[in-house]
Amino acid sequence: MGSATWFHNGDPFTAEDVKFSFHRYRGVSAKLLHERVKAVQVIDPHRVRFVLHTPWPDFLAFYATPATGAAWIVPKKHIERVGEDGFGRQPVGLGPYRFVRMNPGVELVLEANEQYWRKKPSIKRIVIKGVPDRTTRLGMLKTGEADIGYLMVGVEAATIKADPRLRLAKVIPSATWWVEFLEQWKPRSPWHDRRVRLAANLAIDKQGINDAERLGLSRLTGSIVPSVMEFALRIEPYPYDVPQARRLLAEAGYPNGFDAGDINPLPPFTTMGEVVANYLAAVGIRSRVRSMERAAFLEAWRSKKLQGVIVTASAAVGNAPARLEAFVLGSAAYAYGGYPDLDDLFHQQGQERDRKKRETLLHQIQRLMHERVMHGPIFEPATLHGVGPRVEEPAVGLSPLLYFTAPYEDMRLKKP
Repeated sequence: MGSATWFHNGDPFTAEDVKFSFHRYRGVSAKLLHERVKAVQVIDPHRVRFVLHTPWPDFLAFYATPATGAAWIVPKKHIERVGEDGFGRQPVGLGPYRFVRMNPGVELVLEANEQYWRKKPSIKRIVIKGVPDRTTRLGMLKTGEADIGYLMVGVEAATIKADPRLRLAKVIPSATWWVEFLEQWKPRSPWHDRRVRLAANLAIDKQGINDAERLGLSRLTGSIVPSVMEFALRIEPYPYDVPQARRLLAEAGYPNGFDAGDINPLPPFTTMGEVVANYLAAVGIRSRVRSMERAAFLEAWRSKKLQGVIVTASAAVGNAPARLEAFVLGSAAYAYGGYPDLDDLFHQQGQERDRKKRETLLHQIQRLMHERVMHGPIFEPATLHGVGPRVEEPAVGLSPLLYFTAPYEDMRLKKP
């Protein structure tokens, strides 16, 4: 660690803060990290050593990226002084902008950290507003109330593209959209039959969704592992073939289709669920789109309380093993079941130090996932943001795996 780095409150950044932050971490991967890390040793004020119980080639991919967020360092002495509640009200970090105030769900106000180690931010103040409705975000962008409007799709994205005063910023991050067949593990469910899952894949016009939702800018895929990730196997998407989908359903014993129950789209992307439901209905797979609040959706998914089908996405960074560990293994936080042979292959690659051999094992897992039709991949989404006329550099896409503005210190406004 650099010796001339300070937290926003003036406390020096030291190895003790790294150790403290690791043990303080309580995120979704806390159990995994704390089980596999034997000790965190402070070597000197600016060096720290992590000692693992067994070889773990993906330690840094899990620890040091937003795959877990475990490496976000907080000031040990400050938290010990003010307590967790005090820190929650007035957080202190190391980044290019310091916290000013927050009205939860409404706005977050930040000011430039003039002593930031990498570079001095050129924009002195940033206000991040929570505006769930896309139409409202577009209106704020057009009137100048907002300089950047995140997450534009469909009509709103097309409107921005057609407006000469505005521009569209595109990022294809380490993300995928897919259909999750929750009930494939239930022997009495139609989804238990591979032919039914394949029929669903063939029934969905992925390019049509891409054109309507993302102006055709997304990358179609046959995998839930983003192609930009380390150890990803590039798999061609399933074709759009309605007649074959109907034949497969008939072969599986459902010539007139079946009632698939709920389709649960990742909030707030209800339209994605509706579009998928319409394509499935066209081949006889009937469903009801169920909207939920995002936190409730994620909690219900993790606790295995959802039924039917999920239309979901993940933009968590990391590598292919990180994605598999979250969504594919039998023990995965978001999996309702798994295959013992895939679990065995995964554990083998986790102990393998030869990179080429690891890649072979990981590619084998991804190939088997595809052959067994475990998921319904749609695309690696083009994440579209609207940029207003005042902005010279929105810093969208500068960090390849992140889909919002990053790094913030690289944002620039046009000179008056």
